[in-house]
Parts: sequence; C-alpha cells; structure tokens
Amino acid sequence: MGIVAGLDSSSTFTHIVVCDTDSGAVLREGYAAHPVEAKAAEVDPQVWLLSLGEAASGGLLEGVQAIGVSAQQHGLVPLDRQGNLVRPALLGNDRRAQVAAADLIDGLGGRQAWAEAVGAVPQAAQPVTKLRWLARTEPENAQRVAAVLQPHDWLVWQLLGRPARRTTDRGAASGTGYWSAGSASYRPDLVELALGHSAALPEVLGPSDSAGTTPEGLLISAGTGETMAAAFGLGVAVGDAVVSLGASGSVMAVHHEALADPSGMITSFADATGMHLPVVHLSNAVRALRGTAEMLGVDGLEELSALALKSTPGASGLVLLPYLEGERTPQLPHTAGTLCGLRRESMKPEHLARASFEGMLCSLADALDVLRGRGVEVRRVFLLGAAAELPAVQALAPAVFGTQVVVPEPAQYAAIGAARQAAWALGVSQGALDPRTPPAWQGAAAQVLEPGDELAVGGAVRQQYAATRDQIHPGAFGGQHPA
Repeated sequence: MGIVAGLDSSSTFTHIVVCDTDSGAVLREGYAAHPVEAKAAEVDPQVWLLSLGEAASGGLLEGVQAIGVSAQQHGLVPLDRQGNLVRPALLGNDRRAQVAAADLIDGLGGRQAWAEAVGAVPQAAQPVTKLRWLARTEPENAQRVAAVLQPHDWLVWQLLGRPARRTTDRGAASGTGYWSAGSASYRPDLVELALGHSAALPEVLGPSDSAGTTPEGLLISAGTGETMAAAFGLGVAVGDAVVSLGASGSVMAVHHEALADPSGMITSFADATGMHLPVVHLSNAVRALRGTAEMLGVDGLEELSALALKSTPGASGLVLLPYLEGERTPQLPHTAGTLCGLRRESMKPEHLARASFEGMLCSLADALDVLRGRGVEVRRVFLLGAAAELPAVQALAPAVFGTQVVVPEPAQYAAIGAARQAAWALGVSQGALDPRTPPAWQGAAAQVLEPGDELAVGGAVRQQYAATRDQIHPGAFGGQHPA
C-alpha cells in the first residue's frame, strides 16, 4: 500500500485529500480558503501557494509519495523571459475579453474555422482570448510576455522548484483555445494572432506521465483542469454524461473522439485518461429556480421543490423557457426567459414552481441531445451540485433525461481525481501499472434513480417544452432539433 495526495486549487479554496493508492480511500483531508475576494477577476498567484501551504499544514502530507494537481480552468499566468509574472493572473470568470473574443473569431475567418482548428469557438474565459485582450488593452505588458501558463501548470512548476521545463496536460491544454484535442497539438499561430508575437507554451504530458520530482523527492503527476479531474474522480466512462447544476449549467460526456462544432455549442475538451470530454454550456440552470422562488415569495429551493411536487406533470400547461441571462445553448445571447400557457386554472404557485423545474431540466436535456446528435452515447447521467439533492429534481430528472440518473454523495471529486492521477503516475514509475490503464479505484457512493414507468410522462413534458421553444425561437438549434 502507498499513499498519494490530490490537491484542488479552485477559484476560492485549496482542498487536499490523501488517499490509499490501491483502493482510493480518503485517509486525510486539508482545506484552506484563498486570501482573495471570491469574485476577483485577477489575482497574484502567490495566494494559491499560501493557501496550499495552509491546507497542507499539520503533517497532512506525511508519508505521501506522489501528488496530483487540479486547478481552476481558463486562468492565464503571463511570464516574462526570466519566469517572473508580467502582471497578476487573469482568471476564468473575467468577462472583460468579450470584444476580444469577437475579434479573434473574425480574425481567423469565423466560427467554423475555429471549430476546425481547436474544437472550440473563442469565449471570453479562454486564455487565447485573454491574450488578445492583453494585447489590445495593455500592450506594454503584452510585449513582455514570453511564456504563458494556466493555474495548474504554474502550481506544478512551483512545486517542482521552477525548473527550465514547464508542463501541462492534454485536459488543461484543450481549454486554452490554442491546442487542438483532435490533432493533439498546439496552434502557435493562434497565440501569435492573439498576442501579436510568439510565446513559449508548456509541454503537454500524457495522462500517466510524471511532470518531475520535487526537491524533497515527491513525484508530481501531470495534473489537469478541475473539470477533467472531477470526471476522473467520479470514475465516469464511455456511456456516462455529467450534468452540473450551478447558477449556470453544463453537460459533458466521455467520448472516443474530439468533436468539431461550427455552431460553437460544443467545446471539445480532452479528459485525464486519453479520451475526450465534449462539453455543452448553459447560461441558466439553478438561477431559474432561485428566480422563481423569489417571484413566488417562498423560502428557498427546498420549499420551491415541495411546492412543485404538489403540481402534476406538464405543470397544468405552464412552460418556462429559462433563458433569464440570455442563453448559450441554444445560442440566444440577448433573449429573455418566457412563461407560456397562462390560463386561469394554471395560475397557481405550485404550477409555476413545477414549470421552473421542468424548464431547467428540459433545457439541460436539450444540451444532452446536442451531444447525442453527434453520436455521443449516453446510458446514464451523473447529476452534480447542491440542487441535485432536491426531491423535485430527483423525481423529474430520470424521466425528462430518459435515462438512469446517478446522484453521487457530495465529495471533493476534483481532488480525488488528482490523487488518482498521482497514484497512476506513481504506479507507472514503479512498473506496477500499465500507462494505458488507470488504477481501479472504487466508484463514488451514490443514489441511483431509474425512469421506470415515467418515461412516457417525461417524453410528453419534453414535447410540450420543445413545441413552445420552437414557436418562440424557431430555428434556435440551427437544424439540430432536440426532443
């Protein structure tokens, strides 16, 4: 038996788990908040190290043989020729680069050109877009940029003592906007297009590769982005999709190939195992529930859930299109939400409550169908986020999604995935594991929900939703017709 650690440096905290290499059992945990504002759009990366040190205090890493690093995605850490920071790191939640994203789309010849080049159309969050923003708004700083890293790359480099070699992995690289998951290669011309000159990019390691060894003798695995680490920690495989319920939402699935999508609805990520993680993002998920709760004056989502379950499937004809903040899937950035089907008998609180849950889940099912429409197999859906625990979500989701739904127990899956990667790299370095096969850790403890006899009911709810969606926003899916 060996011991490994996985650390997840998110946008607000560092969480470390220490795990048994054979079973994946969590033996110890450490936590520390980042000493920054939760919604900061830029930050000195040293705070990540301070948080890491605090989380690892008290002998947490005693006996650990290898460490894996997971970190927030889409951050940009610009370095000069000496490896020093040019300016504070730009984080994924920084929306200042929206105009820069449009510039880049035009600069390469449109959305299809980007989809074919790197499997993703530029968005404000991506590093390639941040480079263009830097070139346009801080040209002196842009001129000094000689190398670019993401948060996970920078943390691995720091743990290794800032060696000449800088590394990343294919998962994190696939979110940059200048590495193609399809061809497994960089597009340095896109860095030049964005920044105005070339910059050194980190070496892309394979899933079971080691980034190096610390001065203290700890092996450091390749590391990866939070999304990929969480998928690895959950143990998802081909046939599995993951639906994340936050204020906004996302749907991703494990697939055998990268998907180029000219519409821009699918972002073609790579995963932490050598497979691919096509992702569809939505601007609205739980925010539609919270908005409905406020509108009805109910006390929180639990009360909204209980109210919704007093209604019947189809919410007495009420349909909520939950596009409250515009929407990315379908691409309706400037639209608003729509409530349809108002009749005297439907104007009751319980029907509006149910329409909010059905609208959110039908919108997520639309995103699932975007993936299914490209040949992605979906046999079961993992449902993540605090809202996944709501009785109304659990009652409705299997029938609306049309498949088995798995609700994992809350855990630090990104940190666990990073630890599993560390165990893989350690096993390969010792000759005990195949570099193509990760360690078989026990899967997440979870509730399993089946659609059962409700499949036809779920199909009817989706048909009602789709008819309203297509009437209000005809052609929103550009020829792709979910449900």
